[in-house]
Amino acid sequence: METSVATELRLGLPGRDESEAKITSVSNKRSSSEMDDSCDPQQESVAPAQKAQVVGWPPVRSYRKNILQKKAESSSDGSAMFVKVSMDGAPYLRKIDLKFYMNYLDLLKALQNMFKCTIGVYSEREGYDGSEFAPTYEDKDGDWMLVGDVPWEMFVTSCKRMRIMKGSEARGLGCL
Repeated sequence: METSVATELRLGLPGRDESEAKITSVSNKRSSSEMDDSCDPQQESVAPAQKAQVVGWPPVRSYRKNILQKKAESSSDGSAMFVKVSMDGAPYLRKIDLKFYMNYLDLLKALQNMFKCTIGVYSEREGYDGSEFAPTYEDKDGDWMLVGDVPWEMFVTSCKRMRIMKGSEARGLGCL
C-alpha cells in the first residue's frame, strides 16, 4: 500500500491562498501567453510611464553653482568678482562679490556684519591701529597686503581671496 503525499512548494506568506498571491504579486516577467498577445499587430502599444525624478538629484553643489552664475549674469555690468573671506577663529568661510561694493567703507561694514567683529578705520600712516582685527587680501602675485593699501579699483581687480587676521599677526603686512 503506497500512499502518495503531494507536497507543494510555493513562495509566499503562510496562510495566504494562491489566488491572493497572484493578485498582489508584482512581476517583471511576462508569461508566454502575454508575449504572444504582445506580438499581435492589432493591439495598440502603450508608451511606458515616465520614471519619477530621484529625490536629491541634481546635487546641491551644481544647484548652488547655477545660482551663483545667474547672480553674476544679472549684476550691473554683467560680471562679478567673487572672493572667499575667512576670519581667524571662525569655523566657516564666506563668499562675497567685490563688484557689489563701491568702496572700502561699504566692504568693511559688510564684513563687520558678516563676522560680528569690529574693524577699525584704515589710515595710511597707522593702518588698522586700535582694532582687534585687520582685513588682509592675497593679490594675483600671491602677496598678502592690508585692505586699503591700494586704490579701490586696483584692489577689486587684483584680489584673489581675503582673510581677517588678528591685528597682532598683521603687524608685518603694512603700517601695523
